[in-house]
Amino acid sequence: MKTKRILSMLLAAIMIFGAVALTSCSKKNDDVYKVGVIQLVTHDALDAATEGFVKALKDKLGEDKVEIEVQNAANSVDTCATIANSFVTKKVDLIMANATPALQAAYNATTTIPILGTSVTEYGVALGIKDFSGTVGSNVSGTSDLANLEKQAQMIIDLVPSAKTVGMLYCSSEANSDYQVKKVTEFLKNKGITCKNYAFSDSNDVGMIAENAAKECDAIYIPTDNTAASCAETIYGKTGKTPIIAGESGICSGCGIATLSISYYDLGYKTGEMAAQILKGEAKIEEMPIAYAPQETKKYNAAICADLGIDVEALKAAGYVALD
Repeated sequence: MKTKRILSMLLAAIMIFGAVALTSCSKKNDDVYKVGVIQLVTHDALDAATEGFVKALKDKLGEDKVEIEVQNAANSVDTCATIANSFVTKKVDLIMANATPALQAAYNATTTIPILGTSVTEYGVALGIKDFSGTVGSNVSGTSDLANLEKQAQMIIDLVPSAKTVGMLYCSSEANSDYQVKKVTEFLKNKGITCKNYAFSDSNDVGMIAENAAKECDAIYIPTDNTAASCAETIYGKTGKTPIIAGESGICSGCGIATLSISYYDLGYKTGEMAAQILKGEAKIEEMPIAYAPQETKKYNAAICADLGIDVEALKAAGYVALD
């Protein structure tokens, strides 16, 4: 009799547990997903990536099924960490980290909440992963804004054929910038071109460093660098007639003659699609490889080309299109 009573109690407990489990699974369809966005700084590329991400989430999940909180760190690494920790405290369902310092902050803040990066150049470098295979493997995935670096280096040779010395202008605190500079330098050195590094620490010394680079070099290369992007007009004011090849269109619009461009809106949208798959349980983030922009476009800055006396018609003939 006692045995039957115990078995009945166990059966009742199992039935109650099953009912609770089923309730929690089915309830997810009625839940509103909470997503936190950490954006490093305000500038055109990162703004477009966030815009694309938000649009994709709303398209794929429905506007009434997702709450998206966007926080801007005003180019502060410490603020990125504060925002990331606040999202962990709020128990958001997913974090989108827009730019490398934002990704690093989120990565250090949680090992359980899914994290998707965007506007990140090289995830292995950003997260200190040796022999990176293309998939991070933990609670992190995302999209990369890396355009082909050899093609960018070749643009310097094609557009400034007289250049003997090229200055590499970038922020010393951005690991992905350092990675790009090393790759472009390697390519140019193999072509017999001298490369010199001009690393600035922040917006306070970028003007002085840019001015030195312009005085000492025949051309300047700026990678996809968030601090440089936010200081592009300052850089242009200090570099005179020295032509600049930029790693992305936002920098190019402020100080460059040309760039190998991707669409940051499309990149963000792709990140949003990945987020929707994760939130709906259609994909496991640990299995998702890093995704890349679907296409690259050679673009030129008409105003700066005119200022420097560069033949725009020749650029058009070579397949370049004007920046929007």
